[in-house]
Parts: sequence; structure tokens; C-alpha cells
Amino acid sequence: MRFAGTGAYVPAASLLSVDIDRDIGRKAGFVEALTKVSRRPVAEGTDQIGMALEAARTSLSTAGLAPDDIDLVLFAAAVPYQTIPATAPLIQRELQIPSGRAAAFDINSTCLSFLTASDLAATLIAGGQYRHALVVSSEIASRALPWEKAPLTAALFGDGAGAAVLSAAPPGDEAHIAASLMETYPDGFEACRLGSGGTRYDYHRDPEGFAENSRFEMDGKALYRLTFSFFEGFLDRLLEKAGWSRGDVEVILPHQASATALSHLVDQCGFDRSRVVDIMATHGNQIAASLPSVLDHARREGRLKPGTKALMIGTSAGLSLGGMAFVA
Repeated sequence: MRFAGTGAYVPAASLLSVDIDRDIGRKAGFVEALTKVSRRPVAEGTDQIGMALEAARTSLSTAGLAPDDIDLVLFAAAVPYQTIPATAPLIQRELQIPSGRAAAFDINSTCLSFLTASDLAATLIAGGQYRHALVVSSEIASRALPWEKAPLTAALFGDGAGAAVLSAAPPGDEAHIAASLMETYPDGFEACRLGSGGTRYDYHRDPEGFAENSRFEMDGKALYRLTFSFFEGFLDRLLEKAGWSRGDVEVILPHQASATALSHLVDQCGFDRSRVVDIMATHGNQIAASLPSVLDHARREGRLKPGTKALMIGTSAGLSLGGMAFVA
């Protein structure tokens, strides 16, 4: 099993940290010093579907496949285009994948959505049910941010999309997924939330409650404590499952949660910083689109040569830890 092609899309418009400094009445450099994000992409002149299609088409091109080669479409995002129907059928239609040619549905494990969707796709392909799967993540993270209550939290996020095509590796190709693992610690359920949009708050009966819970909320300190109290043990279990040691990992593809989280990942796990792919400064936290964007960035930089042992890893609201060890 291999990532046969990847793609990513970043909107042209950006929100600069120096502009946020001005808006919140701080000296130039304040926001960037704390978040390590200099600019974050903002979807202007496009929408979630438009970004998804750009990333998907690039992934198909790099895989050398046409849309009608795809027989499984998974849309993997924290926030869908709309509640009903799922977003994946719209991606299928806009890519002109013929009706009935593919199965199309959504996967949501917030920031880990791309990883869990890729794991599912790989399992289904290995079982012979599908040949080529397209996994697409697209997020407009700039919506519903808590700029008034928590501007430094809001300043972490950026918009964008990423995609990958998964296919069975041809004979003689050593590319494969060595191990995948996901563990959930629901004590962190309330630490990261966007309450409105589902059934919890009824807009028609309680519009005030709906409005009050329509902004993203995050307890960064609580998430940080929970994540890193469990993370090292989780990593050891993932690598043991793969039959790897920490020294075997050549490229680390982390979810770009925050600069602090990336730094702690390196320090706690003893990884050399040169092995970690870090695009936080120019992309911010793109929620589920973060991991495929990092994957595509590493491919374009030539860091995923055949035989390279790579580790995709991250966290998601809930709280979950997830990782995939694979050979490129």
C-alpha cells in the first residue's frame, strides 16, 4: 500500500501576524513571537469545495491517474461543507467521477481525519474491495474563531486543503504501511469544542444558546497536559507495532497543532529537528488539512524518496492520539 500521489492548496490571501498585532493593540512582533506563525492563509475568492478540488486534482496528477480510475472517495474534515448530505459525493461529482463508479462518504475525527480516512482506505484496498482511493481534507479554519475572547488561539489557524491517492503498491515496490494506531482519552472531550452545528443546540428553539456556542473554544493548557502525559507511551506502542525504533524514523510528518506542540514533540521524543517537517509559520493549524499538506510538502521537497521510513502523527479533539508508520 502506498501514497501514490499527493496534492495541496493554499489560498493566495493571507492574514499577517503584524496585522493582528495592530488589531489587538500590541507591538509588532507580539503575535508571531508567541505563536511562531507569521502568516496564515485565508479563503477569499474560493470556498471549501474549490480548495478541495484543487488539492484533489493535483494528487490525481502526481499519481498519474484519471478521475474515473478512483473507486473510493473519502472527504476527511472536522467541519463539513454542510450537515446533510455528506461532502464526498459533491467532490465526486465535481471531479466528474462517473455516477456509480465510486463509493463516496465522509470521515470526521477532527484534526486526525486524514490519517483515519487513509487508514480505512488502505484497509479496504488491501481487502480487495477498491483499487484507488482519493482522500481529501479541506478546512476553512478562519471561520468561528474566538478573536474577541482568545486572539492568540485564533491566530494559530489557517485555511487550506490537502489530498492523497492511495493505491496498492506494484510488485517489487517496497512501499507499505507498517502500522497505524489511534487511542482516545475522552477526559479531554470538553477541552476543544465548537458546540453549535449539530443537535446539541437547537437554533429554532434556542437561538441565543446556538449563537453563544458558535465560536471555537480551546483550553490549550489542558490539552497540552493531557496530550503529553500519554504521548510518549503512545509513540512507543505505535513503533513497536511497526517493528521500528525511534532511530529508524527518517521523516516525521506531524499535525501542525502549534509551535509549542511541535517543539515538545521533538524534545520529549528525542527526535532530531531536521527530521521534522514544520510548515507552521506559513500555514498555521489547518485542522484536518494539516497532515495531507505536510505530506505533500515533504513529497515536493524530495524528502519521501522510495524506501524512506516516515511517521505521520498528531492529535485531535476528543482527545485522540493517532499515528501511521509507513515506508514511502
